[in-house]
Amino acid sequence: MSEMTEQEARLVGHLAEMEEDEGIDLAKKMLLEEGADPMRVLELCRAAMDIVGKKFEDGEYFLPELVLAGEMLDTIGAIAKPLIKSAPGEEPRRLGKVLIGTVHGDLHDIGKNIVSFMLDINGFEVKDIGIDVPAATFVSEIEAFKPDVVGLSGFLTLAFDSMKETIATIDNAGLRNDVKIMIGGGQIDETVRAYTGADAFGVNAVEAVSLCKGWMGVNA
Repeated sequence: MSEMTEQEARLVGHLAEMEEDEGIDLAKKMLLEEGADPMRVLELCRAAMDIVGKKFEDGEYFLPELVLAGEMLDTIGAIAKPLIKSAPGEEPRRLGKVLIGTVHGDLHDIGKNIVSFMLDINGFEVKDIGIDVPAATFVSEIEAFKPDVVGLSGFLTLAFDSMKETIATIDNAGLRNDVKIMIGGGQIDETVRAYTGADAFGVNAVEAVSLCKGWMGVNA
């Protein structure tokens, strides 16, 4: 992301260090009093969540910190979201349907939640089916929701096998040609995409939105 101001760096620091009151108060001030760009504030939140994820991976943070980080993100997102939607001429039309979930064996939802949020404000109808989702559940949800795009999220390296299994299960159910599948979270790259059989990967929520818009024939 672009270079941060001192205030922006302070927000990232508060969120990454689990300083809930300070982080939320500063985000509120920036959004409601100073008129900060809500998309920029969300970008700062994502930067903070990247730090949180790294600390979890390194054993500095554990599940309680991940839960608190998610709660802080939800709180700030609830403030930022109406500000984005209320921009003149920005009322989104539904561009397509996206089914998203964290694959079996992985409990991380911070990245998934950011992607869901960003897709929603960019005009997609999103159904988030949660964390630790079995492959068979993805199949039944695809049959019921009939999405254009399926997003598989996973932070842990063990999620790569779950992604591969899920895509194979979707294929075996005869649904693979009906949807585009994107993966994201953790150390996702082209090698992992090829291994899982996904159509594409995104390293952040902005890329995920661009992928979906491209598949729907909309300029990103």
